[in-house]
Amino acid sequence: MDIGSAVKERIIGLCADRGITINKLSTISGVTQSTISNITGGRNQSATISTIKKLCDGLDISIVEFFDCDLFKNLEQEIK
Repeated sequence: MDIGSAVKERIIGLCADRGITINKLSTISGVTQSTISNITGGRNQSATISTIKKLCDGLDISIVEFFDCDLFKNLEQEIK
């Protein structure tokens, strides 16, 4: 799995765990719905750390908590 796919899956999973929609995440994080939809739809494979931080703030988790999951433990080599 690459980093873009891992970020996408993590956001989708966190929303599912909390029972919230992308629209609700947009409202609580201040990140536009189109940006979140592009990330979760796979159209944006390079979300900035600033965007991820805003999403984390909205979800009331730290950056460390966001990346502390199995999705990020065995990422593919990005530079080939």
